[in-house]
Amino acid sequence: MISSLRGTVLAALGTTVVIEVGGVGMSVQVTPQLALSLRPGHEASIRTALIVREDDLSLYGFVEADELAAFDLLRSVTGVGPRSAMGVLAVMGPAEIAQAVTLEDDGAFRRVSGIGPKTAKLIVMSLAGKLDGMTGARAATPARPSSVGQSVTIALVGLGWPERVAAQAVEDALSRASAIERDAVPALLRLALANLGPQLAGTSA
Repeated sequence: MISSLRGTVLAALGTTVVIEVGGVGMSVQVTPQLALSLRPGHEASIRTALIVREDDLSLYGFVEADELAAFDLLRSVTGVGPRSAMGVLAVMGPAEIAQAVTLEDDGAFRRVSGIGPKTAKLIVMSLAGKLDGMTGARAATPARPSSVGQSVTIALVGLGWPERVAAQAVEDALSRASAIERDAVPALLRLALANLGPQLAGTSA
């Protein structure tokens, strides 16, 4: 069982990163946000889940332990495979998932590509009471600009925004984000992109 990887990033594109470990390049499926935050030539350390199928071995990578835990819980729901679980995590952080389950908001999951109404309701019912710890721990944590904010800034720079513009967009997003949004990279990234919407990537305006 491969539970973590630490090595040099060889490539990061879309939802796939390649990390060299002991001379071997390991291909790992990640969220777009994580892929954007990793730079080729830099060292990375990620937690992984190895999915074994009859004709395939796939690695899925995460930075936070609660992301991996949420991934495993989502996969335990009938009809939710690893790709669908990653799709959920690309749209919502663990705290947002926990909040949606607590509020019985299956609409939050229907917004994820590949998740239909029936599966969305099944996620809410199946995970009820299983994510309470994540809700409390994540929602009570104050904003961490040094980690979440920097990750979002790096992601925006990777998309072509000047660093100064990206940093200002993140600062503005943090000022109007909820406690949960400030502590979740996907949510904060959406807010920052909303701020940058009228602008063009690669400009200094």
